[in-house]
Amino acid sequence: MCYDIKAQLEGQLRRAMRRGDEHAVYEIKLQLERHTDLPLFHASGFQHPKLLIYTNESPDVPVISQWGLVPVWAKSKEDIWNKTLNARGETIFEKASFKNSAKKKRCIIQVDGFYEHHHQNKETFPYFISRKDGEPLSLAGLWNEWTDKATGEVQNTFAIVTTEANPMMEIIHNNPRAKGPRMPVILPEELEDKWLAGYDDELIKQAVEGLIKPFPEAELQAHTVGRLRGKNAMGNVEEVDEIFEYEGVKAEY
Repeated sequence: MCYDIKAQLEGQLRRAMRRGDEHAVYEIKLQLERHTDLPLFHASGFQHPKLLIYTNESPDVPVISQWGLVPVWAKSKEDIWNKTLNARGETIFEKASFKNSAKKKRCIIQVDGFYEHHHQNKETFPYFISRKDGEPLSLAGLWNEWTDKATGEVQNTFAIVTTEANPMMEIIHNNPRAKGPRMPVILPEELEDKWLAGYDDELIKQAVEGLIKPFPEAELQAHTVGRLRGKNAMGNVEEVDEIFEYEGVKAEY
């Protein structure tokens, strides 16, 4: 799955920088950065950090969104958003929490990389996964606006869409309790607009599902890092994604 990420402002703004001018990007930084939780050298989805996302309604200028999608019918975000950090790509048009967003509210979340735990000898060892070329990963997501009836506040929330693992991730994400090895849906630049595009009702399911597939392992790299959980966890510090070797565990892919 995908519960741990690294995201910094420059990476999150890469799509805006490709599609806009420097002045527009500067204005985005000025207006939005202070309202996010960036920089995130390591963040868990269960902390529900605020990041920038690109939506089908705002494809060139990012908006602030909180991790953990809250559907319109939810009475409380606390009741559901720990269960909606990820959305299995195979069932997004079936699950009540996601089907409306799958049809009408898709988004892109640009991150520097993500962390995944490998299981070996009854222990877990975290890996950091990123692109070999240093570019951010454009993750496919679903979003929704939810109104808190108690306060009237409208909140933007999102989930990361996942798919079956590529060969490298099959090795790393080998949790015996999971329903098969998984990885986030990573969109190549040429497919980003297709993920955000609007489609006729009779075509939408086929078009979206056609984009939900593993990212080529040849374009990714992975290495072991220090503990992300427990008393020895490094926390949200810049050094958290540096290579850390464990005896008997393959350090790099």
